[in-house]
Amino acid sequence: MSDSGLPRPRRPVTVHEPLRDQVAAALRAALTEGRLRPGTVYSAPALAAEYGVSATPVREAMLDLVREGLVETVRNKGFRVAETTGRDLADFTEIRVLLEVPTVGRVTAAATPGRLEALRPAAEETVAAARAGDPVAYLEADHRFHLGLLALSGNPRLAETVGDLRRRSRLHGLAALTGPGPLEESAQEHLTLLDLMLDGDAPAAEEYMRGHLTRLGELWAAGQRVPAGPVPGGGTTA
Repeated sequence: MSDSGLPRPRRPVTVHEPLRDQVAAALRAALTEGRLRPGTVYSAPALAAEYGVSATPVREAMLDLVREGLVETVRNKGFRVAETTGRDLADFTEIRVLLEVPTVGRVTAAATPGRLEALRPAAEETVAAARAGDPVAYLEADHRFHLGLLALSGNPRLAETVGDLRRRSRLHGLAALTGPGPLEESAQEHLTLLDLMLDGDAPAAEEYMRGHLTRLGELWAAGQRVPAGPVPGGGTTA
């Protein structure tokens, strides 16, 4: 957090990729780490000054986050960080179970060992990131593992749908759950699931995925209950 109370980007803004994309990535990271608070309104000019860019790419990035369901526009004020309720998380988990569990069974029966093994690096990265206390790296690796697994079904719309659900259930303040403990245990489950799939045990893989998603939903809900820190100076509670 900077002296002004606004979240600094994890990496400097550069000319190598569109400012809109860089700012959007920085804002997503700030949400994940709990540096942007649910229910708090942030102005584009204030964030732009902190990031050293004009207000235009910040507004454009915020509109991307609006489409992802992460923030909401507040007329003449800026953008409010969306709040995800326990009911929301339960609904998202239920839909993911309906979609991902049977898909795991089909992929287990059809995918070659080589294609399944290609998922192992992402699974191992989730463990390393959880252990290191890096929530942004954890979510990136977790995203690659789950959507990479779904991609093996050959149905790109399925991966897109789950990707949207994941964005909408993004945990605010995931950093509070990193390190040795529940998040690392959840990450280790990726490796166990992968081993079951490599063994060709589709029923066991489906049941394990069901448990993994259920436990993950409970973990997310626990994260939502972690007390937040002081409201950043650049935002106002709505």
